[in-house]
Amino acid sequence: MAVTGIGLVSPVGTSAAEVFDATCEGRSGAVRPPADHPLHGLLDVAAFSPAIEATSVLPATEARFVDRSIVMALRAAEAALADAGIEVGRDVAPDRIAVVVSGVGGLALLEEQVIQYASKGRLGVSPYLMPGVLPNMGAARIAIKFGIQGFTSSVGTACAAGAQSVGEAMRILRADEADIVLCGCSEAPLFPTFAAAFGNARALAHGWADPVDASRPFDRRRNGLVLGEGAGVLVLERPEHARARGADRYADVLGWAATNDAYHPTTPRPDGSAAAQCMSKALRDAGLAPGDIGYLNAHGTSTKAGDAAELRAIRAVYGDSTPPVSSTKGVTGHMLGASGVIEAAISVLALQRGLLPPTHNLEDPDSDGDIDHIRKAPRPAGAQAVLTNSFGFGGHNVSLVLADPGTKATP
Repeated sequence: MAVTGIGLVSPVGTSAAEVFDATCEGRSGAVRPPADHPLHGLLDVAAFSPAIEATSVLPATEARFVDRSIVMALRAAEAALADAGIEVGRDVAPDRIAVVVSGVGGLALLEEQVIQYASKGRLGVSPYLMPGVLPNMGAARIAIKFGIQGFTSSVGTACAAGAQSVGEAMRILRADEADIVLCGCSEAPLFPTFAAAFGNARALAHGWADPVDASRPFDRRRNGLVLGEGAGVLVLERPEHARARGADRYADVLGWAATNDAYHPTTPRPDGSAAAQCMSKALRDAGLAPGDIGYLNAHGTSTKAGDAAELRAIRAVYGDSTPPVSSTKGVTGHMLGASGVIEAAISVLALQRGLLPPTHNLEDPDSDGDIDHIRKAPRPAGAQAVLTNSFGFGGHNVSLVLADPGTKATP
């Protein structure tokens, strides 16, 4: 299925080109929360996306009580549709376009309203709370704004949700239930309660004099992730529909797969076996062999257990001959479910430009030399196909296979 549009909001840019250039040049979005910020003292370092006025994507009457995650989702969808040159009703019938846009929902807004209830009682709570915080509201608001009447849903698979949304879009298009699907994820987790929970779980990077050094996937000195926020929406389209309207194709999504560790709510299966199964199943779904992959965009969050398990999974699939591997979270931080779709966009640009981004801050690889890490500088490549991984709490594993337009499956 063809990728014909990309819309991004991230700590390192708001266009596919900006984000890709930042990952190649090592321009990190990690910063220290300023003294007047609610996260000061809760997070050593965070990756903030640019502020977006809600009134720029919603009528003023509706913008007052909408969570930031919904605002970012709307901006990303708006950009993706514009990039693809799609106007609903002109280029596609309203019932032949679908939306699968995910995220944990408006937890920051919920926290604010809980405080209001505690201080002012029942009358302090807005009657618009529910449509402001429900996890489906990113997808629903996109459908409402653009007049989309086809299948509309969200996926609840934590940090794998963005990638799985792309996979579910594939499922919809293969079943001929739509001609176009807007798919992706939006996450806005940078608020006090969420930050405190991650900190108490000892999952966050800490103790770094310079915040840009904090996120270091696969490096021996890594000590936690950098929490970030962002949104990404891809336009996925049936190739024949894209050709009929003369659309340019960034790349094709050839296959995907999802598995579960069935091991622990938060800790990955240490041997990486279910993640390896996921990669292998995605390759089979795409009709490709492991050797057809010219670049692997890793989940690589910079946590001790997670990175180690993913390396074991990569070894299980590839043995001693791995494709070039990198994690772009060294620059973007971990944007939870939004990371997967933004990393899919980065992978698309890697194919298009023939340039593979490095893992920022990877100075001493924790892999004994058997993984072909891309370090310090981008690497020229003629990759025709890319595999990208996303893993989430609950043991969710998702892998996507993307390729140059027209790449054929192995007979």
